[in-house]
Amino acid sequence: QVQLVESGGGLVQAGGSLRLSCAASGRTFSSYAMGWFRQAPGKEREFVAAISWSGGSTSYADSVKGRFTISRNNAKNTVYLQMTSLKPEDAAVYYCAGRYALSTTPNRYDYWGQGTQVTVSS
Repeated sequence: QVQLVESGGGLVQAGGSLRLSCAASGRTFSSYAMGWFRQAPGKEREFVAAISWSGGSTSYADSVKGRFTISRNNAKNTVYLQMTSLKPEDAAVYYCAGRYALSTTPNRYDYWGQGTQVTVSS
């Protein structure tokens, strides 16, 4: 069992940066692939980025490639999403999620955090 808690969301101007964190409880965190997803009002939850259990493999949505970076620190049971050059269309609730293997599909993930709001002003 893994419990996930996101933090780091907030209000930022377009072009600015934020770093989201997702803290995990449970001894098995290091064996899980982790993903970041987002959901804007009236829209489906969409894939943002994912990282393998070792950090050796990552995947990004085309819309965030070159602007967002996912990373993890297994010693701290934490996964991060560094977001730069933020755009108004990046505004959403951001969720972290965990499963045994890296995937870009939300409904394949077993564990979810409660989400953190990111607002980008133009």
